[in-house]
Order: sequence, then C-alpha cells, then structure tokens
Amino acid sequence: MLGFGNITKKIFGTPNDRKIKMTLPLVDQINALEAEFEALSDEAIIIKTGELANRAKGGEALESLLPEAFSNCREAAKRALGLRAFDVQLMGGIFLHQGNISEMKTGEGKTLVATFPAYLNALTGKGVHIVTVNDYLARRDSEWMSKVYGALGLTTGVVYPQQPEREKAAAYACDVTYATNNELGFDYLRDNMKSELSQIHQRFHNFAIVDEVDSILIDEARTPLVISGPAEDRSDLYQTIDALIPEVQDDHFTLDEKTKNVTFSDEGNEWLEKVLSERAILPDGQSLYDPESTTIVHHMNQGLRAHKLFTRDKDYIVSDNEVVLIDEFTGRMMSGRRLSDGLHQAIEAKEGCKIQPENVTLASVTFQKLLPAL
Repeated sequence: MLGFGNITKKIFGTPNDRKIKMTLPLVDQINALEAEFEALSDEAIIIKTGELANRAKGGEALESLLPEAFSNCREAAKRALGLRAFDVQLMGGIFLHQGNISEMKTGEGKTLVATFPAYLNALTGKGVHIVTVNDYLARRDSEWMSKVYGALGLTTGVVYPQQPEREKAAAYACDVTYATNNELGFDYLRDNMKSELSQIHQRFHNFAIVDEVDSILIDEARTPLVISGPAEDRSDLYQTIDALIPEVQDDHFTLDEKTKNVTFSDEGNEWLEKVLSERAILPDGQSLYDPESTTIVHHMNQGLRAHKLFTRDKDYIVSDNEVVLIDEFTGRMMSGRRLSDGLHQAIEAKEGCKIQPENVTLASVTFQKLLPAL
C-alpha cells in the first residue's frame, strides 16, 4: 500500500523532477534555434556575442537572452572542440545559471556545461569566475575552454600561485577567469589590503561557478584563509615551554579531538603555576591568573596542542628542517601554509626544527563568507 507521500511523488514527481521539467521549454527553444545558428559564419558568431552583450548592458534580463546565448555557445563549442552539447548538458547549464547545484558524474562533460552559464553571465561585461579545487584543473580547463570562449569573442584567464602581478591583473580583467578556491580567496584578502583602488585585481564579484561544491562549501566552508605578518621572536620561550610538556600528566588536561582543542584542568593549572614559579618562568609573586600571565598560559596551551593533537606524518611532515602541513581533505602538502597563534612554532619546537618568527593575522576570510560575495 502506497503512503500519501509516495502517491504525490507518483502524480507530481519529486522536487528535482519538477525542476527538470521547468527547464524543458528552454531546452526546446535552444534546439529550435540550432539551424539558425549553424548557418552563421565564424565571424557572425562573434558579432552575435556583441549584439547579446549590448542588449544585456541595455537592461534586458539574462533569462530572456538565455536561449540565444546557449545556442550561440553550443555552435561555437561544436566548431572549436567538435563537441555538441546534449540536452542534459544544456539543463545542467540552466541550473547553474539559476544558482542551483548541478550534480554530474565524471565523464558527463561538466567542463563543457560550465561554458554556457559562464558565457551568458559574461555578457554583462562584469566578468565570471570559475572556481576549481586545484591548479591542474584550473590550467587545463582554462586552456581547453578558451577555444570556445575565443570563438565567441571572449577572453579567458587563469590565476595560479606565485603568478606575476601584471599577469594576474590581466587574468582577472578577462571575461572568464579560472582559479582555485584558495588562490581566489587569498587574492580577495590581498585586494582588501591594498591602499589604492587601482591596485585591486578582482574587478567585480558578479557570478561564480564552483566545481566540487560539496568539498568547498561543506568540508572546507569554515576553514579560514589567513594572511599573516611577522611578530616578535619568542624562540626561547617556545623551547622552554616544550621542555615542560612531557611532564604534564593525563589528569592535568582535557582533550577534544573533534574540535582539536585541549585545556588544562584545575589540577593542571595548580601544577602549572607551581612548576612555572619554581623554574622562574613566572616572576616572583605573579599568579597564573594575573593579566601578565596570559601570554605564558597561551604558549603552554599551544605547546600542549602540538604534542597531544598533532601527529607527525599525519597532520604534518618534517622536510629539510621545516614543518610542512598536510591538507586533511586531499592529503597534499601545503607548502607555505602555517598555523596561527603560535601553534606552528610550538610544533617546530616539538620537532627540534628551526623556529620561525610568530605571525599575527592581518586578514582572514572563510569560503562560507567569500563565495556568496562572488
């Protein structure tokens, strides 16, 4: 016997089925225009882009331009790559333009699908960002799809780490810009630290297409991107604190592996105050709870975290006397990335590496806050 929910699904379909049905009239319009656009010359395809762009900048809604834009893009892709987009790929492009998630399996042509909403939204002249998860994909996709955009009369750029400033500025000035989520985020922070508007690379935060959205907007959504600057060198203090950590007993602290946090218990605080006073780390008469003791307590907590929560060859590796972090989601080494608030220095002290100067946070943003702005 079918429940009421199953009966309504059979009659009306699932919410996803209904959304797919809503795209069918648009797909029919695009297909009806195919013969007209097949008759255009290569030059006429570029001229058509100019006409569509003028209409978009004149205030015409992108939704009304969608059938013509998608038809023009499909014809350009067919000529540039020999690939004719299927109806399901057009549906995927429509979903992306509407701000929805389009789930497609590997091999179903996601890279080509992205060109349709990217082209449509680039007609406004405000640029489009296509966000990938690694440099290889950003370079590969930009090089491959630039043939399509070029056939449409649009420019394509790619942003990558350690890119020369002039080249990066040119990439962001393109109609379609490919970039990794990390590089896009760090450039956003760097732009906000510039002193003049003329130095800013990212022109508009108009429209973005995010590849592997589950990884970026769920797994890494709250992981902050941080730009730091050097602070006072406290190498001696880190080494002194590190020598005390092996003496900490199990009842001196509480551990939360899920949040990667560790705190001293009441017994631990009593032991800590006693041992710090005995070894003259705390000045005579100064309590652990005095405001002047805040820095020392902070360093003890970070030293404890380094020993109890961070494991060598799992969370980081030691290479050439340097602590290199490992990305917990991809397993890749994150050269140049450092933990903040003295935690990286505490790990360096633990491993006997050269302790780099501590950094202070100059700018920070999470993907959760960044991508809605794009």
